[in-house]
This record gives sequence, structure tokens and C-alpha cells, in this order.
Amino acid sequence: MSALVIVSGASRGLGAELLRRVPFPARTVDLSRTTPAADATHDHVAVDLATETGWRRAAEFFDEALAQHAGERVVFFHNAGTLEPIGFAGDVDGDAYRRNVLLNSAAPQILGDAFLRAAARHSTRAALVMISSGAAHKVYEGWSSYCAGKAAVEHWVRTVGAEQARRAGCTVFSIRPGVVDTEMQAEIRAMEARDFPEVARFVDRHRTGGLRPAADVARDVWGLLDDPPENGAVLDDSDLGP
Repeated sequence: MSALVIVSGASRGLGAELLRRVPFPARTVDLSRTTPAADATHDHVAVDLATETGWRRAAEFFDEALAQHAGERVVFFHNAGTLEPIGFAGDVDGDAYRRNVLLNSAAPQILGDAFLRAAARHSTRAALVMISSGAAHKVYEGWSSYCAGKAAVEHWVRTVGAEQARRAGCTVFSIRPGVVDTEMQAEIRAMEARDFPEVARFVDRHRTGGLRPAADVARDVWGLLDDPPENGAVLDDSDLGP
């Protein structure tokens, strides 16, 4: 294969579509806790990305896979994340909240660092794409840790992109893909207004056809790599196709 494509959290939703719609021959790999279907065509690395053990295993995989890869390019989409628990800080389960912080805030930085380290060690032409969200800059009551995690991801991208540009290293950017028709959106619509005051807005958006199919969004995200943006760019859905 001429390329290696790695997607975290590719068991469903946008992550799954990013793996399905790779536009060139590639070895494809999912990093997640979820065992793939028997007919899956991608490789699976079982990792819990809210744990230090999972972070170490992912870092080991990056180093092993890039050392063995003889193709032209490597792309890593960090897509894994969670909204759970939805509810106000101080009200929700504390263990679930800590897990949210680890997965949404810590994991992107730790995996990003590990991927960049492996790419530099093996002199690989590489791209790192962080999947972000409009929640990075908008207040959504009930999503405090998710919002904070996405904001952290975007500033990490700005800073690390500048570092990589200085050294002519890996291409690093993030994309807010907009409102995508995924299982996560269904979970949002099922919430009580007490825990997520804006639930009616999301229900209405679904009713009026305001969600984009995940397959279409994945296609457009891949299109960004045809002519990659400036290193450290933070893009949103206006940068995707119509």
C-alpha cells in the first residue's frame, strides 16, 4: 500500500466514514475500544483512549506502524471523543466527568505528540488532522468538559502547527465539521432540557433536515488534504464543500 491511514474512534459516525472513504490505496487502521464487525476491511488496534495504558499502546502502535511503512504518506485523524456525561458540572457523575476530561482534553495532545514523534523518527511524510467542533468557541450548558476539550485541541493545533512549519515537519490542522448526522446527534436529542437546555434546537435541526450525512462530510474532509491548508489552521464547515 502506498499510504497508511489511522483514525481514532472509527467504530461509528464520522470516524467510520473517514476510513470507508479513503480516496487512494491504503492500509486503514481504527484505534478504539470497539471490536469491528466480522466483515470489516480495516485493521483494529484495541485501545481505551481515556487511560494511560491506552495512550502508551497507541504510541507504541504509531512507532511500530510507521517503522514498517514503506509507502508515500501517513495520515492520522484524531476523531475519538465523547459528550458523556451530559449535564451541569457539579451535578454529573464525577468518575464519568474525569473520563470525559481525559478523552477530550488529554488524549488529543498525548496522541498528537506521540504521532509527531514517530513521524519525525521515521522521516515520514505525515498529516495530522484533529476533528474539532463548534463547541470549541460556543457555550453549550451541559457540555462543559466537551467544550473545554475542543478549545484545548484547537489551540494545541495552532501552536504545534507553527512549530511544525518552522521545522518543515508534519502538516497539522483541525476541522469543525458542522452538524453531522451521527449516533451522537441522536443521543443529544434524547436529553432532558434540565441537563442540556438547548436540546429543542437540536431536535428542530434534525426535523428540518439541518444535519449533513457523515459520508458527505468525510468526503469533504478528505478533500482538504488535496491542497492542505496552512500549518496550524483551524477550519470550520464553511471550508468544506457545499
